[in-house]
Amino acid sequence: MRSKQAEVVNMLDAKKPWLSIYGDRLSGEPLGGSLTEFLEEAVEKYRNNTALTQGEQEISYGELLDMTESFAAALQEAGVHKGDRVGLMLPNCPEYVVAFFGTMRLGATATQVNPIYVGRELTHIFDNSGTETVIVHSMMYEKAKAVQEDTPLKRIICVGIPEGGLKEGDASFDEFMHSTTGSAPEVEIDPKKDLSSIQYTGGTTGISKGAMLTHANLLGGVKQTMDLLIEDPAAFPENGKVVAVAPFFHIFGMTMVLLFGLRMGWNLLTVPRFQPDVVMEMIRDEEPVMLPGVATLFVALHNYPEMESYGLDKVMLYTSGGASVPLGLLRSFERRTGRAIWEGYGLSEGAPATFNTYLRGSVGGSIGVPIPGTDVKIMDIETGEEEMPAGEPGELILKGPQVMRGYWQMPEETANTLREGWLYTGDIARMDDDGYLYIVDRKKEVINTSGFKVYPREVEEVLYEHPEVVEGVAVGVPDEYRGETVKVFVVKKEGSPLAEEELISFCKDKLAPYKVPRLVEFRDELPKSAVGKLLKRVLAEEERKKAGLAPGEGKGVGGR
Repeated sequence: MRSKQAEVVNMLDAKKPWLSIYGDRLSGEPLGGSLTEFLEEAVEKYRNNTALTQGEQEISYGELLDMTESFAAALQEAGVHKGDRVGLMLPNCPEYVVAFFGTMRLGATATQVNPIYVGRELTHIFDNSGTETVIVHSMMYEKAKAVQEDTPLKRIICVGIPEGGLKEGDASFDEFMHSTTGSAPEVEIDPKKDLSSIQYTGGTTGISKGAMLTHANLLGGVKQTMDLLIEDPAAFPENGKVVAVAPFFHIFGMTMVLLFGLRMGWNLLTVPRFQPDVVMEMIRDEEPVMLPGVATLFVALHNYPEMESYGLDKVMLYTSGGASVPLGLLRSFERRTGRAIWEGYGLSEGAPATFNTYLRGSVGGSIGVPIPGTDVKIMDIETGEEEMPAGEPGELILKGPQVMRGYWQMPEETANTLREGWLYTGDIARMDDDGYLYIVDRKKEVINTSGFKVYPREVEEVLYEHPEVVEGVAVGVPDEYRGETVKVFVVKKEGSPLAEEELISFCKDKLAPYKVPRLVEFRDELPKSAVGKLLKRVLAEEERKKAGLAPGEGKGVGGR
């Protein structure tokens, strides 16, 4: 006779089919301790190995820890204390890593700032977060200086010297780090309560919101993701190289590049800005073991002339996050390189959350299964209260150690997004019978045409099937008769004769009539974020302005 306990377990497995995939082989227990302890543990294992490389500059794990201590001591002497916010407005570079862990060592909080932000965006972030100290690259110095009077900023620390020199009261990074002979004070950190960073969402759904992430949140999925992706760590060479091009200020770059790489004891080849030539030559010359990137990076590599001759087959692990890689490209990339792109999912408010795994093999078009220790549900879109059956789309919600504490100084937004410990992501997904998840689209990006719902992702997958299309996005544009109609923006191959009528005809063969785009606009390039994510919202807002609507008026446009 079956025990009650066995029945309960079976019921749970029915609700969480992914548990049968990793069974008892993987632990859901996250890394404990603070980010400072995380770095110290890595140094204990890999002290003499190279941690960071940029050009001719190499920094060992031991040197990184020493520099972190010096930077924390300098911050303390400058008047920065536990809980204060320190802005990081830097591209990927060794100084970012030193400043980040120096900030963690002092118990302060890193305000993550996209370096391409300008006046209004910077003013909001510095003002909202109360950031008084910011570390910037010399190319961004004047932008930070321009908003200083209107924000709490007291001091600017600059990596490199700007063309016009530094103003009084500001300091170069090297000068600042070596300005003290003292040592950093001992600071007690509660990993589950003390904030490590404020991760701004990018403002795609209105005012940019700051996700409050604790030390435990940032470390909440690192080990579990490694367990899903790497069957045998010993199969990788010691101190293998990683192409660190995904920006550290973004949650994907922070967790899946910086923290993941340091945990493995790898050498991060920091790349300030994605340039296909630079990355392809780096792959050829450095033979990295890992390359994490977003969809547009893989589109660029896939379309690079003679891509097979650059050694992409020697990269042992490709991971992708931030936006889905088109299914056709996934298949073609694996066919041409012999390597799969392992897709995962996360968001500023909690990452990583899901990933494909070697336990089942990469499933094209899927963001994988929840990482161990993370729970997910698919809820009805209208109320968010009814759990949807397998195969049916709904809003993806998740719960786990990586989920944020809330939004900085935004209690109403926090209450809307966090409900009884569940993070309501705003992403529409479906789950198959095995527990694999598929993102259908953003909740606010669904196109409503004559009462029918069109998921842009479905249209975009068809666009990418056309051999002349390099990039393409679908948005809903205002239509007096239908409410909205489907418009696509497309970048075609150089010299391609592809015309609007031909592309629409191609879509008619593969989509229901109401999903077929009625409008096509060809462009030389599409707007992208600093991470390389296609900015669908920018195109949608352009169309709203053409229709005489104010930004955000009518149906909202979202995305993270």
